[in-house]
Amino acid sequence: MQLLAGLGNPGDGYRHNRHNIGFMAIEAIARRHGFPPFRQKFSGLVSEGSIGGERALLLMPQTFMNRSGDSVTAAARFYKIENAAITVFHDELDLAPGKVRVKRGGGNGGHNGLRSIDPQIGLDYRRVRLGIGHPGSKEAVNHHVLGDFAKADAVWLEPLLDAIAEHAGMLVAGDESGFMNKLAGNSAQSAGAPAEDRPKGPAKGQSHIRQARTTASQAKVPETGPMAAMLKKLFKGE
Repeated sequence: MQLLAGLGNPGDGYRHNRHNIGFMAIEAIARRHGFPPFRQKFSGLVSEGSIGGERALLLMPQTFMNRSGDSVTAAARFYKIENAAITVFHDELDLAPGKVRVKRGGGNGGHNGLRSIDPQIGLDYRRVRLGIGHPGSKEAVNHHVLGDFAKADAVWLEPLLDAIAEHAGMLVAGDESGFMNKLAGNSAQSAGAPAEDRPKGPAKGQSHIRQARTTASQAKVPETGPMAAMLKKLFKGE
């Protein structure tokens, strides 16, 4: 049995918070793998099904973030799940939005959910760190994590959650590197805004003339006449 727990705060008021991206990941996995509706148990919401042919328990603690360990510990003890089979999804300030890292052990980085879990079960469980970016100052952190994702974040957030759900079987199988590689590939494909929303100015380190040259080379230009002569002279050099 595998235990996959997502961290967040209960209630509709927190549902779209950056701090609740762990809940969002668990809900995406449940949808993708056909888990039954969640029910109340272990001071949380749980659903039992299978991922990649292996039994799995999905858990969203309803204890508020700073008591997440109570729910995770209760579920792990009931099913006698070893730490090697426990995966915790949580938001990570120190990663750029959409970036994902998987690790075992290490510090809690000031995350209240991990701070609650670590003393109760130890450090050697798998953590899936989901980047939400840092607001830039310590004073702005609480407002940032307890603020809702912006509409523009859907560009990377929705593909990320879909990819986590699609490749969750790799985590269950212990292929952490493969899981990160798959998500990195997805991130590269979905990074940034759609083409029509991307900045229209020259690329960093590229002059406006070079940018114009690139644009001109892609466009249909006259080959003869006064305009052709002028363009040839203009783009002969910078």
